[in-house]
Order: sequence, then C-alpha cells, then structure tokens
Amino acid sequence: METSFQRIPVVSLRRFFCVLLSAVLFPGVMMAQKEFTSTSPKAQNALRMAARYYDARQNTKALEELDKAISADPDFIEAYMLRANIYSDIREYTKAIAAYKEAILINPDFFPNNYYSLAKAEFLLGNYRDARSHYEKYLSYPKIPDGLASNARQMMDNCLFAEQAIKNPVPVHPVNMGPEINTADEEYFPAITADGKTLLFTRRMKTTLGGRATLQEDFYTSTKTPSGWSKAVPLKEINTAGNEGAPALSADGQYLFFTACAELFSDADAYKTNGSCDIFIAKKVGDKFMKARNLQPPVNTGTWESQPSFSSDGRTLYFVRKVKEKDGRSQRDIFVTRINDNSEWSEPEPLSNKINTPKDEFSVFIHPDDQTLYFSSEGHTGMGGFDIFFSRRQPDGEWGDPVNLGYPINTSGDENSLLVSPTGETAFFASDRPEGYGQLDLYQFTLPEQFRPRPVTYMKGKVFDAETKEPLAASFVLIDLVTGKTVVSSTSNPGNGEFLVCLPTGKGYALNVSKDGYLFYSENFELKNPKAAYDPFLKDVPLKPIRAGQSVVLNNVFFDFDKYDLKDESRVELTKLMDFLAKNPSVHIELSGHTDNVGGKGYNQTLSENRAKAVYDYLIKNGVSENRLQYKGYGDTKPVADNTSDSGRSQNRRTEFTVTSVH
Repeated sequence: METSFQRIPVVSLRRFFCVLLSAVLFPGVMMAQKEFTSTSPKAQNALRMAARYYDARQNTKALEELDKAISADPDFIEAYMLRANIYSDIREYTKAIAAYKEAILINPDFFPNNYYSLAKAEFLLGNYRDARSHYEKYLSYPKIPDGLASNARQMMDNCLFAEQAIKNPVPVHPVNMGPEINTADEEYFPAITADGKTLLFTRRMKTTLGGRATLQEDFYTSTKTPSGWSKAVPLKEINTAGNEGAPALSADGQYLFFTACAELFSDADAYKTNGSCDIFIAKKVGDKFMKARNLQPPVNTGTWESQPSFSSDGRTLYFVRKVKEKDGRSQRDIFVTRINDNSEWSEPEPLSNKINTPKDEFSVFIHPDDQTLYFSSEGHTGMGGFDIFFSRRQPDGEWGDPVNLGYPINTSGDENSLLVSPTGETAFFASDRPEGYGQLDLYQFTLPEQFRPRPVTYMKGKVFDAETKEPLAASFVLIDLVTGKTVVSSTSNPGNGEFLVCLPTGKGYALNVSKDGYLFYSENFELKNPKAAYDPFLKDVPLKPIRAGQSVVLNNVFFDFDKYDLKDESRVELTKLMDFLAKNPSVHIELSGHTDNVGGKGYNQTLSENRAKAVYDYLIKNGVSENRLQYKGYGDTKPVADNTSDSGRSQNRRTEFTVTSVH
C-alpha cells in the first residue's frame, strides 16, 4: 500500500543483503543448496524449514527452526547468518549483532558480507566506532561487489561524522509535543501558518479496509492557545477513507497542498490518483477548505509524488518524486515546479546534485524566507538513516552545499519532516526516539542560530469594499522595490477577505492589491531591521469602486528630496498603473502632485507640478494615450494629515491619480 511517507532507509540495504544471501546460500526457496557447512541432516532440515518460514514472512517460526538447527550443530554458520538477518529485519539489532559475531567467530572468511551486515547493525544502534572497524575489515577483502564497497566507504564517512557529532553536540533539547499532538500511532509532516497559530500534521493509524488490516493516513489540526497546543482534531473536510498525508500550507493558510494515495479498498469519496500517490490542492473559503483537486500532469504522473512544500512567493512548489534509474533501481528525489499567470505548472525539474544524491531525499521544506531549504537525506554524510540537512540559496540562485544539523537533532534513527517557524527560532520535526509515545512523534526545539533562516515577519488583514464594507477576493502582489521581482503573489480569502503576506526582513517592498471593477491599492514597507520579525503588520485594505472622483495615492512613486526626477523604485508602481489603464480603457485620470507646507508657496506649487508632470511623461513615453491623462500640481493646498509632525508631513508629500471620467 502506498502512503505519503514510506519507511525505507533501514530496510533497503538489509533487503539487498537478504537477496544476496538467498542467491549465494539458498537458491530458490533455499532448498537447492548441495553443500552446507554442517553435515548434520537434522540441522540442514531445520535450516530449510526456517528458510520456508522466512520467505513466507513468518519470522517467529523461522527463528524456532533456527534454534533447532543450531542446537543440532552449534557451528552451523548459515543458521547464525539467517538468524542475524531476521533480527535485522525486525529491528532487534542487539540480537542481530550477536548472531553475526557468532558466524564470524566460527569462520571469519566464510562470507565477507557478514562484516558489512554486522557494521550496518552496529551503526543503527549508534555503535559508530565498532561499525567503522567492521566496515574497514569488509573493505580489506579483494573481491567484493562495487556497490557494497561504495556504500561501505560512505558508511565509514558517516561513522567518523557521527563520532565527532556526538563529541560536539549542538545546543538543542528536543521536547516531545505531548499527548495533545502525539499518540501511540505515528505523527509526522507538520505544517504551520505564518502567524504560528494553526498546526496541521499527518497521523498514520491502524484501520480495517475491505476486511483486511491496514494503515491509514489522515490530517489532524491543533490551535495555539495561551496554555499550549489544543487537542488535535481531524480535518474532516479533507480526510477520506483513503490516505491523505504530507500537508503543506501556503504562508497565508489559504491553500492546502497535500498527498493522496490510491487505495484498492477506499470508498467513492477518496481522491482519484494517476496510479500511486499524487499531489492535490484545496482552497479555503471562509474557515473551511473546499473540495481538493488533483494537480495533474506535469506535476503528477503514474509514479509516486508526495511531500509538497509551497514557497511563500505563491508560485513555487517543491515535492518528492520516485524516479527510476537506468539500472532499474528506484530512488526518491526533490523536484521543483512553478505556476504561471495562467495557472499552469511548469515541467518539474529535479534539484541539482548538490541536494539530490543517488540515494533517497525526503520531506522537503522551503522556509517562508524563500532562501533556506530543509530536507532529509540518506545520501549525504550523516548519523544514520535519514538525517536532516539545510541549504541556503546562493546569489546566483543555486543551492549551496547541504549542512547536517548535527547531534542530537539527528541520531542513528530516522529524523524527517523538519518545519521551521517564520521567525526561525522554533523548529518541529518527527523522530522515533525511545522516549516517545510510540513510533514517530512530533518534537519541537529552539533552533541554533547557525541553522536559522532569514527572519520573516508578516502582514495580516482584510480586503473589503470601501463603501459597502463587504469582503472581497482580491489579487495581491508583493514586489522587491530594488529588483522589481515579485516576491509574493496570491489572493485574499473569497469568504472573508482575509490575507496574510510573509515579509522577509532586510528589504523594501511594494504591496499592490487589485480587483476587477476597483481602483488598486498600494503600500510600501521598509524592513531593514531584522527585529521587525517580532512586530507583524496588521493592515486592512479598502478598495474603491471605479467611479469619477475616486482617488488613489501612489505610495510607491518616489523622488529624491526637493527633486522631481523619478527614482528607479517607482517603475514597479507605474507599471501597475499602466496595467490598470490597459485593463480599463474607458478610464481617464488626472495625475496630481502634493507637498507639505515646508518652504514657500510658489516653490511648493512648482515642485508638485513638476512631479505630476514627471509621472505624466513616463506614462506617455510607455504608450499611454495623452488623451486619457491630465496632470496638475496642488502644492500644499490639499493636506491629508497634520503638517506639525514628521509623520503627517510625510503623508502630505504624495503623488495621486484621480478618475476624471469613465466613458
């Protein structure tokens, strides 16, 4: 059964060894072996019976037969090897280690792979020094498979890294999120809104479908309260009898991306996929998510797509896809796709080999700063299983070398699905640590400074009709004033008009909100101080219907002090004004300049008129018909605020446009 999360890191190499062992020692169903190390018929027959049970996944009975084989011949190497392999499969690594050592003690050179498998079990228990010694011993044999030799060398690097990481732990103290969130079932893949108030995660539970026992993934949600997280409850409007998992919320919480998987016994309400696991999207209207839709090709294919993460720019989706290599081997890599203005997704591309490796990458998370990528990998040097890494976007747009988050964030177990709060201070992740409530639990901790993303704050508010006060579903974009690049593109909630925009600190931004039939709204923000991350903006946006006499302040048109030459940052706003005029060809406007009351009346009048004309000339130069435009300077005759304060004078120094007619 496919799910959005598949536990494979520990199993993959063990299964490979199992196949190798079967091929070398026990062809077919392990009945065709002509020569065993034991000459005891009783021991041989018990081993053959154990092999049958093992092939049938009846491990308890297989172990009982192996006890008989070893009792009949205490030096039966093959029996110890199969016993060790079974204990590795069921994760009883201490017993597996003992069995491998027994086989090696009888004859160290009988099967060199015993050293490899012994080292693997020791590594998974965190016995890194012993594991390194046995990987080294394995590599000393002249005729070993290239693939296993390569893995052994990588695992030796992992051992060295792990030994040093334990000696130099990072200062973190992961705390289990408690019974409100965690249960004896598995909890993983957390998602959180940018205001930090709503937590969404996946829970995998035992259930019965079609008369058989199986596992099912559903979404649960919890709300932050003054006393902590509330008791998690199912997300009923999204959950079905099928598998839903790996949620990713857009920064504003208005869009939910998630994975749904094909399930033979699901009911008619389950999500339909293209053959395995697909990525779906649901839009929130009011306080409920609407029916989700499949993203379809090119995002979804007949293979396994899962674990989405949606960037705060409102356009970029990261996810994990199962791909087949030329040798027939499958692996999971991180892909990226982007949506254009026509709501079409680009052909997904794998991230570079800086991120993806020949092994598996999982649980990608792009922070709202859009510059820091967190993910899990078993291919980069780490502590064992899946480790969590991060990479920073470089000035050329490429991803930098991944950095392991170290011990004790990473351990010899599996760590995955890291989520970092918008402020960068708090991190959440899933781990199967012994002190948990059972299997994977969600933990949180204070993220060390060196692993933090760029600080992010947010602006939150509502868009509404300025006259009727009715909420509006409007488009809004956040633009970098220096580069002119769109940083965020999204829409307000059609049910209540609410919006939330993430704002990475250290830059200046232009905000533009627009809706057909209304004048657009503009605002600007200067977030030069990283501490702004702790001081979010609360902003309501009234939109005025297009009507003669209505005015809009062009807040993102800039001039140097006492000058009327347009600054480069003004192009963003003026492009928006030109788009507005192109969409509304019947609208005619007057461009007006205004000053504060500092300086002489004549000087202020001339300055305001020159500034209005500068905008007028720019629009005409860029193709707007002069028949639709007028310009006028008003000096300090139309203040909108008190001229006795710096804040008031700043508001009075402005450029506006007013609708003169609509025909």
